[in-house]
Amino acid sequence: MALYTRKLKLHERKILESHLDLPEEDLPTHRLQIIVLSAAGKRVPEISEEVHLHPINVRKWIHRFNRYGLDGLRSGKSPGRPPVFTDEQRNEIVAIANTNPRLLNLHYSRWSLQRLRRYLIDHDIVEHISVETIRQIIQSQESAITHRYEHALE
Repeated sequence: MALYTRKLKLHERKILESHLDLPEEDLPTHRLQIIVLSAAGKRVPEISEEVHLHPINVRKWIHRFNRYGLDGLRSGKSPGRPPVFTDEQRNEIVAIANTNPRLLNLHYSRWSLQRLRRYLIDHDIVEHISVETIRQIIQSQESAITHRYEHALE
């Protein structure tokens, strides 16, 4: 059975046409084209060829438009695990890692990842954290600094 968009309302058609000329970041042109072409009577395989998307994706956008209207075509927040630690916590982890432990009244002069982990938890910087996560946070900060330094030299 052929799949088409529902009948477009006048204001939807105007919005679609105006957005085709000036697309928004979260509303890609190809999604708008799919709806306009479908409303004009083109079938999924024809639309697929024209917008260079697999027919499954064309059907997905038609279904989303039919169910949610223009908002169904917008890019939502991408799925994924939210950050576990805030930027403030990350910055504090790096600052502590770059501090001589003796300046914090500790009996050793160098951090190990285990010592740093224990310090962060004991001082309520974080509730829990793995040594691997500490290593990654420190490494990403060092990479960012190196990148800024190299970029400044260009």
